[in-house]
Amino acid sequence: MTDAQSCDDSIMHKLTIEQKEYAAKVLNESDENRENSIAEIKCWIQESDLCARTDDFFILRFLRACKFNIENTKTKMRNYQKQRTNLPEWFANRDPLQPKLQELLDLGICLPLRKLDNQGRMVFLVRLVHNPDVFTLSEVIKVSIMVVDMALRDIVEASLYGLVLIVDFEHATLRHISQMRPSILMNVIHAWQGCYPIRIQLLNGINMPEYAKLIVTIVRYFLSNKLKERVHIYSRNMTHDCFKDMPTNILPVEYGGSDGTIQELTEYWKKVIEENREWFIDDEKYKPISK
Repeated sequence: MTDAQSCDDSIMHKLTIEQKEYAAKVLNESDENRENSIAEIKCWIQESDLCARTDDFFILRFLRACKFNIENTKTKMRNYQKQRTNLPEWFANRDPLQPKLQELLDLGICLPLRKLDNQGRMVFLVRLVHNPDVFTLSEVIKVSIMVVDMALRDIVEASLYGLVLIVDFEHATLRHISQMRPSILMNVIHAWQGCYPIRIQLLNGINMPEYAKLIVTIVRYFLSNKLKERVHIYSRNMTHDCFKDMPTNILPVEYGGSDGTIQELTEYWKKVIEENREWFIDDEKYKPISK
């Protein structure tokens, strides 16, 4: 287990020998093809109506997610930009100082852990702790995506080794479940599989009540066969099994770990988001000219 390595907007950081070997074997990445592939995608963006970011690490994340298949990378980037335009309720008006976003950030709904697991993967903890009579699911997704955007932008290993996603249903009520309409779930799954530059290695649902299992059935239906095999569901009395192979020093104390409390982790990511307010405001301009 290692601490996450921060990255500025350049890819000119030094990968370790182990990371280079992994990138070559799993992602088809080499020192030779990296620069040429980034240049090719950058040229394609500039010649298209995509209106996407062209910084090197942004492009590299998509290349890695697509294992350096150029055509698949183009498809994923176009899907990403189209989704940003088609779902303004998720991607527009993301000034983190807005009162409602402040309230959501204070809840600690989406919390990337500050340390990586034994395989170098970044672990995301998602908690259904909002009041569904106050916040829509789209508002919850919006603030979660903001946190994800920062984590993917800043943590190199997330683009190399992928992510572990843990969704905690401990506080989920029937009202929470009723917010999860199939149309919203389909858009979330499309973001995971077809749009965002991520590779989900594990998708765990913990503290799962019986009344939430229908949601799991719907989600599984739309997942690729590969991702279906990576889904694991733990009922309330079996949740401890989810963490048995995970180092305790990467987990919050509420989950049997020693890396601070949920409140401390919540405050950490809220501060990160607020410090990047200008980034989120500037990010509004990166949308396709047309849908």
